[in-house]
Amino acid sequence: MTFNIALNFEDGVTRFIQCNAGEKVLDAAYRQKVNLPMDCSDGVCGTCKCHCASGEYDLGEDYLDEALSDDEAQARQVLTCQMVPTSDCVIDVPVAAAQCKTALTNTGAQVRQVNLLSDTAIELVVALDEPLAFLPGQYVNIQVPGTLHVRAYSFSSLPGSLEGRFLIRNVPGGMMSQWLTQRARPGDRLTLSGPMGRFYLRHGERPLLMLAGGTGLAPLLSMLHTLQTQGSQRPVMLLYGVTRDCDLVKTDALDTFTQQLTGYRWLPVVADEKQHLPAARLFHRPSRRRDAEQRRRGHLSLRPAADG
Repeated sequence: MTFNIALNFEDGVTRFIQCNAGEKVLDAAYRQKVNLPMDCSDGVCGTCKCHCASGEYDLGEDYLDEALSDDEAQARQVLTCQMVPTSDCVIDVPVAAAQCKTALTNTGAQVRQVNLLSDTAIELVVALDEPLAFLPGQYVNIQVPGTLHVRAYSFSSLPGSLEGRFLIRNVPGGMMSQWLTQRARPGDRLTLSGPMGRFYLRHGERPLLMLAGGTGLAPLLSMLHTLQTQGSQRPVMLLYGVTRDCDLVKTDALDTFTQQLTGYRWLPVVADEKQHLPAARLFHRPSRRRDAEQRRRGHLSLRPAADG
């Protein structure tokens, strides 16, 4: 049996390693050429101290209190030289990836589809050269073909799949937007670097409140797909905000989750007063202009003049 261990470095880089049953995290990391901080490897110095954000593990008792106090252990601080995982784990490492002689992983991909979902949103679908491990909610840098520029996009798809999906804002004049809408063709090659980011789905049973705006829906879709695959029973409320109702995308997928996830609901939030959604489906906020005008009148103690 092996466990997947996500190592989150302080610069946002994430590396995945496999830890065998009964194997210590530090040993597994060095076996896979990730040089985690260490000095003694005997639970004496505390140099390898990290924080376990999720997962189950055994620390044993072969370490000194000076290296890890009881309070630190209760706060899920761990010594990787003593930590033996008993499940998949996420570990926060308080140093940059480069200090551990590891770096971003580059993954090749091939364009499969470019879908214009609205005038503001593009869906990019790629076939990955190999499955890419990431935490649901994380992002990768994608190099704009023919340039040295990169853009950061969150996965909207499941981790570990050979297919990657992204929601990309269509920015007029934007380098990636222009390439996608004018030049991209199926079969074109892309380079992805990552994964990165500390925004990801945490394990637990507590209810989830998800807030998304525009194409920022992407990482939450990845989380919802993961929850559905896990058969999660966690209550989930998703509020999806856009400027106009035509900016709402992937609504069919959001509706489908209501049949797949127990206790899941989602509601659109549209800023434009000239929306066309049924009132029962809509949270609506007044326009910024009207908000500002109301605040100005309140501050000046003004009221609109009576007609006539």
